[in-house]
Amino acid sequence: MIDRYSLPEISKIWSLENKYQMWLKVELAVCTAYNKIGKIPDASYDNIIQKAKFNVNDIEEIERVARHDVIAFLTDVAKYVGEDSRFIHLGLTSSDVGDTSFSLILKEALELILKKVRTLRESLRNQALRHKFTPVMGRTHGIHAEPITFGFKLLIFYEEIKRAEERIKNAVHSSSFGKLSGAVGTYANIPPEVEKTALELLGLNNILSNQVIQRDVYADAFYALASLGASCEKIALEIRHLMRTEVSEVEEPFAPGQKGSSAMPHKKNPIISENICGLSRILRSNLIASLENIPLWHERDISHSSVERIIAPDSTILAYYILHQLTYLIDNLVVNKENMLKNIDLTKGVIFSQKVLLSLVDKGMLREEAYKIVQKLAHESIQTQSGFKELLKNDQAVLRLLPPDEIEAIFDINYYYKYINYIFDRYNAE
Repeated sequence: MIDRYSLPEISKIWSLENKYQMWLKVELAVCTAYNKIGKIPDASYDNIIQKAKFNVNDIEEIERVARHDVIAFLTDVAKYVGEDSRFIHLGLTSSDVGDTSFSLILKEALELILKKVRTLRESLRNQALRHKFTPVMGRTHGIHAEPITFGFKLLIFYEEIKRAEERIKNAVHSSSFGKLSGAVGTYANIPPEVEKTALELLGLNNILSNQVIQRDVYADAFYALASLGASCEKIALEIRHLMRTEVSEVEEPFAPGQKGSSAMPHKKNPIISENICGLSRILRSNLIASLENIPLWHERDISHSSVERIIAPDSTILAYYILHQLTYLIDNLVVNKENMLKNIDLTKGVIFSQKVLLSLVDKGMLREEAYKIVQKLAHESIQTQSGFKELLKNDQAVLRLLPPDEIEAIFDINYYYKYINYIFDRYNAE
């Protein structure tokens, strides 16, 4: 398991050090573009490239007085560059630097998350193949329906995570925009070719904007993260249900020395699954906040800024953590095959009711009549705990069309698995 307080890769992305590094990267890309059109002399440009750097602590000290983070940053950088710092930030507004670097940071975070998604996908695929023909009870509305395999259940999850992967890929693309067009986006004080060249250097696309990149762009990313979280919660919720004492078909890994309860020593609780379910709610609530960021006053206000400083690191770090935890859980899941078989037999064979119904119809009985007979016998089986098969063999209406040997054949569980190989082949899980 990952230490919840130590998420080095994803946490570093949202550090002040990395934020200012991205700001500097954007400023230097603009300087490079200006140099190419002769606006910044070669000697000054070389000096800027060689000397431009910053000190996080010094920036914070300056910001305490200036009350403006970008000005504090520029003041600190100028200290290292000297007179040539006059060429830095030419024609730019704070949002040019802030939004463009935010895109770079968010893209970096999403690409890390994408790697984690792929790892989870492969874990689900491996477990699906391992349990391709492990019989388990299929449930609808929480009630026994018809048999499936545990591998089939996991294959459903595998396919869903593949779709989540595509949404994260699309989010990387839809977040890869930069904006270097000045105070209200009209290029009044910065030529469009400078933006074009700088964004090419940064690996970003341009977008029509006023003072800020329009926030629907980033809402796509928060939807992808919220949707990913919901899919992870779906898997975790299923594990929680299957781990209930009355079901006991799977268990979360339980480490040596681990304790389940301060009061009850016997307890093994689905703590990882519950943790995932809880954290995914935050991802969904952060999506709402990102949608609320779309409407801004006129050409820009800063109501979105404070929100994004919370939801961007929170959502990406949480998604990364959820993926890591769920992958650990899937890789180490304890599967109780014996209990799965026991639960299939729990309802005394009534799970074969549809096959009985279809067999009677195939023999010529009207469907409505067949349904009435099968339903009556199935409910009797449930209420009296009598074997469904035996009740069928003692019912004259059934015996007129189905002899005992054919009734016996109906209760072959392998009937339900005849297309499992086809399903796995169709979804490229082999």
